[in-house]
Amino acid sequence: MSAETTDPTSQSNYRQISTKHFSLDWSIDFHEKVIKGSITHELTVHTSDIKEVIFDTSDVVIKRVYVEGESCDAQYSLGEKHEVMGSALYIPLPAGLQSGSSVKVTIEYNTTEPGCKALQWLDKAQTHGKTHPYLFSQCQPIYARGLLPCQDTPSVKATYEARITSVLPALMSAIRVSPPAEGPVHDGKIVGEDEVTYVYNQPVPIPSYLIAIASGNLCYHAFDKLEGKDWTSGVWAEPDIINDAWWEFKEDTTRFLAAEEELVGMPYKFGVYDLLVLPPAFPYGGMENACLTFVTPTLLTGDRTLVDVVVHEITHSYFGNGITHADASHFWLNEGWTTYIERLLQQILHSPAHRGFSFLSGSKDLYDALKFYEQRNKKYQKLQIEFEKGENPDDAYSSVPYDKGANFLLHIERTLGGLDVFLPYMKDYVKTFIGKSITTEMWKDHLFGYYTRFGGEDELEALKSIDWDAWLFGTGVTLPVPMEYDMTLAQQSYKLAERWSKTKDTSEFSAVDISGMDANQIGAFLERLQSFDPLPVAHIDVLGDLYGLVNSHNAELRLRFYEVALLDPKSAKSELYATAALGWIVGEEDGMVKGRMKFCRPMFRAAFSVNKAMAQDKYQEHKSSFHPIARDLIEQVRYN
Repeated sequence: MSAETTDPTSQSNYRQISTKHFSLDWSIDFHEKVIKGSITHELTVHTSDIKEVIFDTSDVVIKRVYVEGESCDAQYSLGEKHEVMGSALYIPLPAGLQSGSSVKVTIEYNTTEPGCKALQWLDKAQTHGKTHPYLFSQCQPIYARGLLPCQDTPSVKATYEARITSVLPALMSAIRVSPPAEGPVHDGKIVGEDEVTYVYNQPVPIPSYLIAIASGNLCYHAFDKLEGKDWTSGVWAEPDIINDAWWEFKEDTTRFLAAEEELVGMPYKFGVYDLLVLPPAFPYGGMENACLTFVTPTLLTGDRTLVDVVVHEITHSYFGNGITHADASHFWLNEGWTTYIERLLQQILHSPAHRGFSFLSGSKDLYDALKFYEQRNKKYQKLQIEFEKGENPDDAYSSVPYDKGANFLLHIERTLGGLDVFLPYMKDYVKTFIGKSITTEMWKDHLFGYYTRFGGEDELEALKSIDWDAWLFGTGVTLPVPMEYDMTLAQQSYKLAERWSKTKDTSEFSAVDISGMDANQIGAFLERLQSFDPLPVAHIDVLGDLYGLVNSHNAELRLRFYEVALLDPKSAKSELYATAALGWIVGEEDGMVKGRMKFCRPMFRAAFSVNKAMAQDKYQEHKSSFHPIARDLIEQVRYN
């Protein structure tokens, strides 16, 4: 039952036959913590006389299978389970199917718990309101197969429709058909008791990793509609935080999206751009699910200092959701382009100094990741990674595709002569590949092809001068080319860090030192401190108290303070600070776990260096509070 395939993470035969559209009919069972129902695939044949369709699955229970309405329960089979790729589902097809023809396959099934890595079920105590349970999904990179039998590869894009029955409001990465989002919560029925069927439609083809579902005690608050725009935007959250969430994002979300449209030269095509503020266990800062961006509640700082995360997710509407990587080896095309454009928007929305500051801010995480993989697996330092068949792409999850990719594009921009030369190409890139899944080679061929058609010898020679192998396939703890950025916004931060690194008397410092800085500049100060020798313990104590870092509600600042405090794992107070850091992560202060991997991974890594037994005990005690994806990556730290 072999199948031709190129995606190293999929067992499906998507090159021979692929899903064009699918329909979901689901019921959410919060008691059993499973989704029950069916999926109907409408498939297009690419190879004549194909004998079977192969879907990716992982820990799903298959109940019945129908092909063109006829039962084939006796013929389908599940392959042996692969640790990463799951179990291939083989379904025989009618004889004589020709290329271009269609066939319909329906699968009745349910998810499993534990087992399904795509879903996290939260008890009511793990939510903001603590009155109802909560469900949310995370399908990127290869976990959709645990939510639904599918061809789980970004090379396949399909439209979909869904009917979701639940006792709690249910959201999906699609346009709400009924009941109306701005109507009564839960269609006026009793939340948590009465079942309501929610109907969704996604008319734009999307890859499987953008399929998303969330269900909980959720309500909606629309943002003001921009004049002349066909799309709408708003925020979903639990009732306890909906007003805070609306205030945090209402000024900037629609402004960001309008600026994005103007920059790329193409209207937003998904119709709806909503945000969902999730419980703190969500493992990412944001996830660009079509029509419904998931965001971490750690963005709700009350001063809008972290809302620029939304710029990144909006940018994915074009780079990722629109132009999609063909498989995990080319993931950098999604994140590198998105980070590059996000930072260009910082220049447009604010100033050129903000663009430089964004690159500078990202550089620490990049170099930390490069150093980490220098000891672990050097191939994950590459932009284009040659994944082995069945290798887990989450093992390579880091800032490398984001920041190394963005710096690569910045280097190309500068080599070609600047934005005036590069931006017309970017718009042509979007126009050429929107809606498609591409490889790095296709991107590079288009780049050279564009400047062959519209450039001159100077541009082509400039492109040829770039060390493509070093950027795409090179390893090491530095970038192939030293990069310089506008340092204007970092000067005050860097000068303050240098003062702290040199002083023996902390009495010279006061809260006035940071009074003129925004949170991002304070973060840069703390990052810069980590480039010097570890501070004496007494300095760290003063630092935390003086600037209010030790109890800051801004998670970005709290993270960086603990990184400074734990820079020397053998200092006299390292165990005290490690205990405090893990207490913050697992929610001992506020009852809310900090499940975002940007926070929990480095804190557990630092704590393991201080006292492995203590860190392991703390992790085991709170393991179930973390998302399955976060658990896997934290446990990689534990055993290495």
